[in-house]
Amino acid sequence: MAKYLLLKHYRGAPAPVNNVPMDQWKPDEVEAHIRFMNDFATRLEGSGEFIDGQALSPDGVWVRYDGEGRAPVTDGPFAETKDLIAGWMVIDVDSYERAIELAGELSAAPGAGGRPIYEWLEVRPFMAAPSNFCH
Repeated sequence: MAKYLLLKHYRGAPAPVNNVPMDQWKPDEVEAHIRFMNDFATRLEGSGEFIDGQALSPDGVWVRYDGEGRAPVTDGPFAETKDLIAGWMVIDVDSYERAIELAGELSAAPGAGGRPIYEWLEVRPFMAAPSNFCH
């Protein structure tokens, strides 16, 4: 089994076919989208392929160390992930092909008008720990 991150973007990825921002959807369209996501996760829990998934709040800041005795620095001249990353799901599957298959299904989540979004999802494998890694 290999773990993959399915990363949903607000922007930064190619535009989805049904490219209406969620804040412009009707309440029942948002509910249908969330229901689809929950049903997808429940199905993968049943097959043992679901690890975790979360939608992310748009609130957040960048933080970095600024030296001994100094307060951490927040924000910066970087693209804000709160503008880029909408959420993620971690899956544990038998193959890369299965990860791609599931990402394709997730891409069909309903959006505005109840039509599939056809959004682009970033699929990233987790790095394997080196064989000499100590726990």
